[in-house]
Amino acid sequence: MEWLTLGVALLAAVGVFFTFVAVVGVIRLPDLYTRTHAVSKSDTLGAGFSLAAAAVAAGTGVTAAKLVFLLVFLLITNPTAAHALARSGRKTGVRAEIQTTESNNENQGDER
Repeated sequence: MEWLTLGVALLAAVGVFFTFVAVVGVIRLPDLYTRTHAVSKSDTLGAGFSLAAAAVAAGTGVTAAKLVFLLVFLLITNPTAAHALARSGRKTGVRAEIQTTESNNENQGDER
């Protein structure tokens, strides 16, 4: 296997991993704010690594340049969109789900 092919496979595998982490975050996390945090970080990295793999596989030329521009656009718009979602949720009154455990409630009285 060539080094270039190995690098593309590694970048693509890292991209798939971060995208999987984003999906798990959306399914497992309790509220809008934690879900948007998981998606904005992990999905941006997952798509970024996947686009980087495609750009390396494309080599030099117009296709690679377009993929790099797409990567820059993605790095700007994904966090901005997540911020807009969280801000609109806050303005419309969506509350964060606060979970406490029984052990946390017991230990709070001991701290002075």
